Amino acid sequence: MNEIVTRCGFIAVVGAPNAGKSTLVNQLVGTKVSIVSPKVQTTRSRVLGIAMVEDQQAQVVFIDTPGIFEPKRRFERAMVQAAWSGASDADRIALVVDAERGLDDNSRAIIERLRDAGRRAILVLNKIDLVKRDSLLALTAKIDATGLFDRVFMVSARSGDGTKDLLAFFAASLPEGPWHFPEDQVSDMPMRLLAAEITREQVFHQLHQELPYAATVETEQWTEKDDGSVRIDQIVYVQRDSQKAIVLGKAGRQIKSIGEKARIELEELLERRVHLFLHVKVRENWLDDRQHYRDLGLDFDA
Repeated sequence: MNEIVTRCGFIAVVGAPNAGKSTLVNQLVGTKVSIVSPKVQTTRSRVLGIAMVEDQQAQVVFIDTPGIFEPKRRFERAMVQAAWSGASDADRIALVVDAERGLDDNSRAIIERLRDAGRRAILVLNKIDLVKRDSLLALTAKIDATGLFDRVFMVSARSGDGTKDLLAFFAASLPEGPWHFPEDQVSDMPMRLLAAEITREQVFHQLHQELPYAATVETEQWTEKDDGSVRIDQIVYVQRDSQKAIVLGKAGRQIKSIGEKARIELEELLERRVHLFLHVKVRENWLDDRQHYRDLGLDFDA
């Protein structure tokens, strides 16, 4: 009787901010494990998304990393370091490039750093539905000429176009070995943190024009109820009173809208009733709080 050969490995998904990395990882995993928003630098730490490819007996572990750019502040340096740390640990690296934006300075810098590190990569051109075919082929030839890439895939992470072939390729290219996670696990992120991220996503979606980058959400309490439902108490932290007023909205309507959308998504994710209570607090120095970095898995001293 032939023994079943299993495969398992890590794929680091890197790229410039807003290239669509988190959308791609969610699509490949088949459920939300990383939040997305129109605001750059939404992903703040490394997130693992785990995809099972049953016909190939493979467990593909995606490392969704923060966007890589030229950091100016401590928090930005910590996020970029987390991205490169994820890449250094991976079996394979996938560079996601926004096909509409093309080869920008951030993507060029990533290619150069990968070359300096002696790493090869897979090129994933994303958002191909927004680009004419001739422009797409020209961009592909331009990036492929760097000589860094083993394969090129063209996808639309939003629609899923091309992602099945990409997942099958990753599964086949992983080393043989036992699975690192249970078959039904889709992420290594604790549920309390994922719940906070889902609320933070709603803050970004609803307020990305008015609210600056410096907002964060923490799950303060998680209470299991006798009827099978769960009560989740969260705090939305901002840096100034003026930002608190924006999050609350007139007569509390904005925070109510954020909570309602987040609750609906949490109920779909947890497959049970959720009682979500949001509070807004001002914490001026949360971007310089060592414990907050630790909670996110970031290096305060990066």
